[in-house]
Amino acid sequence: MLGIVADDFTGGLMIAGYIEGAGIACPVLFDKEELHAIEPAEVVVVATRTRLIPAAEAVAEVEDIAGRLDAAGCDKVAYKVCASFDSTDDGNIGPVADLLARRYGQSPLLLSAGFPRFGSTVHQGYLFYRNRLVSESIKRFDPLTPMTDPDLVRVLSRQTRAKVGLLPHAALHAGYDAAQAAIEALSGNGVDYIMVDCSDDSDAHMSARLAAPMRTTVGSDAHIIAFAQAVTEKSAARATPVPAHADGPAAVLVGSVGPVAMAQLGAFAARYPVLTLDLLDERPEEAIIDEALTWAVTHMGDAPFAVTTADETEAVERAQKAHGTLQAARKAERLLAAIARGVVDRGVRRLVVAGGETSGSVVEALGLRRVRALPESELGTGFCIVETPLHLSLFLKPGKLGADDILLRAVDAMHA
Repeated sequence: MLGIVADDFTGGLMIAGYIEGAGIACPVLFDKEELHAIEPAEVVVVATRTRLIPAAEAVAEVEDIAGRLDAAGCDKVAYKVCASFDSTDDGNIGPVADLLARRYGQSPLLLSAGFPRFGSTVHQGYLFYRNRLVSESIKRFDPLTPMTDPDLVRVLSRQTRAKVGLLPHAALHAGYDAAQAAIEALSGNGVDYIMVDCSDDSDAHMSARLAAPMRTTVGSDAHIIAFAQAVTEKSAARATPVPAHADGPAAVLVGSVGPVAMAQLGAFAARYPVLTLDLLDERPEEAIIDEALTWAVTHMGDAPFAVTTADETEAVERAQKAHGTLQAARKAERLLAAIARGVVDRGVRRLVVAGGETSGSVVEALGLRRVRALPESELGTGFCIVETPLHLSLFLKPGKLGADDILLRAVDAMHA
């Protein structure tokens, strides 16, 4: 009934967990080629790494996947973006929206950002992160997508030539008929794309109801989860039980940077060993990886260990100055992905990965094609099970979410 194209792996896995928790089967594919092989399901997530790639490449990838979803008989196709609408003026949210609106003849197209339960909200078109304007929050320091403009209508307008308007909280709060009338008024004034407020969960559910009759939509977690529930609410199908966690040694890999990641690493390091890789290390990457794997083997056993490229702000800035911002991030991803493959080859069966892009690199390095997401737990979502070719348990989390002790608690939760 619905195919969701997620712009990163952790986000795709997160929404699948919530959808599974609602009793709706929702396999997660990391390889679009798997679309022809999966058993029929009401909702499927195809997780990609389009969030940070050039717009033209993202559009081509989404168009390819949309074509495959159409061929598989999907009634609707949605594009899932980051809750904090992470993108620059060269970002691809607008261009992908252009593609979907054109492909499905959708006008107006509804878009939504935010995830209220994690402190990301949109009110009067302004994005807030942890109760502060995003431009005054830690998101303004993001090394790859610094969010310096909180006005999402303005942000999206710089990524597309389409006319962008706003459906505010007051219209949503007034009820379905009033909100629908507001949409029709905006459309009558030539608005092509409507950014919908997400001040709270009720806004997210209303935006999903409004989008449910439409062929396509673009939104972050809250909107897409509610959209999946809205389009499947009359179905009697229910998800089958998910597999059990794997047994075996556990490892933690942290590629995210910033104060949230450092606090989580600090809590983990108070109990277990942590190896920090230096991105300014000039040795060949193979030598750095071999040394890290030698260290990891000595710590592999009943207790977990961690390997990270995260460091204090000054060290991160030095690495970015030496390599370039994106190149430093890519080096970190390569190192951690190779280490992930190495520790799994040596027996690790439970793996925690922090950072969306790092998670994508690890999944690709391990050759994982599809997983089954576990329903939401007290730690949220992000847990998944791989059954073939190896039985693995993974917890893939966005870098900037979670309490300080989430790495510790995630490892403890991954028991057969």
